[in-house]
Amino acid sequence: MISYEELKQEVTIMLEDRAAIPDWLKGIYIDSSAGEMILLNKNLETDRERKCILVEEMGHYHKTVGDITDQSKLENQQQELRARQWGYERLVPLSAIVQAFHAQIKGRYAIAEYLDVTEEFLQASIDRYRNKFGVYAEWNNYIIYFDPLGVAEMFE
Repeated sequence: MISYEELKQEVTIMLEDRAAIPDWLKGIYIDSSAGEMILLNKNLETDRERKCILVEEMGHYHKTVGDITDQSKLENQQQELRARQWGYERLVPLSAIVQAFHAQIKGRYAIAEYLDVTEEFLQASIDRYRNKFGVYAEWNNYIIYFDPLGVAEMFE
């Protein structure tokens, strides 16, 4: 799986991963006249947590337009969701869930460790897939179940 350091290398705009921003704000993507930048809160404790926040902010860079801080507006909520979805699919693609299955990793905590994401990020990714596909998704020769999380290999 991709490490935090590798993910940082993909960022093509200014990145400050120890920024003095309000505690309630874990990260933010800013597009201003001074340029584009991603700021991550200096109080994030682990690289795993930084990675999960960074990928969402990268999603904003790739998928959102304008100031979407007012989440009472439907179009801003939709852009927020697109940015998060981009991040979920980047760090927890269906193929990674199948890889964890082949590595005989069981349980959400162990799968999150294996994928090097937080448990909360893994759960949000699974929730996203369940909302997108329903109870399960077919990927290559596998059926990936989302609740409970499991993988079944299909044979011909």
